Amino acid sequence: MSVITHPLTARDAEVTAAMRAASAPHKGGLRGIAARTPFDAIIGMTTPAENVTYRPDIVGGISGWWCLPDGAKLGQALLHLHGGWFHWGTAEAFRGLVSHLARRAGVAAFVPDYRLAPEHPFPAGLNDVQACYRGLEELGYRIALSGDSAGGNLALVLSALTNPAGTVAISPVTDLTLSGASWTSHAEADFYFTRDQAAELAASYLAGADPRDPLASPLSGDLSRLPPVRVHVGDQEMLLDDSRRYVEKAVAAGADAALEIWEGMPHGFAGAAGRLEAADAALGAIGTFVAQRLAG
Repeated sequence: MSVITHPLTARDAEVTAAMRAASAPHKGGLRGIAARTPFDAIIGMTTPAENVTYRPDIVGGISGWWCLPDGAKLGQALLHLHGGWFHWGTAEAFRGLVSHLARRAGVAAFVPDYRLAPEHPFPAGLNDVQACYRGLEELGYRIALSGDSAGGNLALVLSALTNPAGTVAISPVTDLTLSGASWTSHAEADFYFTRDQAAELAASYLAGADPRDPLASPLSGDLSRLPPVRVHVGDQEMLLDDSRRYVEKAVAAGADAALEIWEGMPHGFAGAAGRLEAADAALGAIGTFVAQRLAG
């Protein structure tokens, strides 16, 4: 398996220590729909990239936001699927993060507001992002996919159902059975989540569906016909093995897949653009990959 491990820098060690201390009293506290407002407030703290404008739109019947960097290449688009454990998050809140992806790739990026559980459980969100993908196709775009956390799950599932130029997943949820060893081994290391919190959210999203359904857990799917895939994950996450096992299986199936592990990094570290050196480096690597894949 192709794995790149990025060492923790001294500056990032100081920043992440402060992040851990600040988050410790709230670990595992985001639950249910009551968490939507505080979650969006946290996500909205990402400093947006310069020279990017925003425009609301409806693509494939799904509303969302365009992030439009100056000089964006024509006919190319990044479809980014936001995180939030299938229950939280809005396209508007995630514009800051996605502005960095769009700017670094030099392409327009669209973030759809797919439907959320528990009001709209599996597979409503997946159906929405697939409709949005088809809408971009109908508009004539060459498309790359990206997603973070639960959005990484949706991006990887969608990659197996469509034909994107390439896919990037940031700390994706790939196995809703929560069977990865890191759910136990990294329980203390994880900055934000607890296993019982994740299990509650997964059950609410599935609403009785089989967690081994490949449309719910991409780790369970046929990975032999994937586009090139790059996965980025921090080594302080309970989701570490979700990334590791997915890439291992994809490579074994013959896919062009690679894993980048960022030492000392928590879940969602890419949102700390301008504060964490690892975030800036990861966003740069993702932007380069997306630009190369869309260029053909």
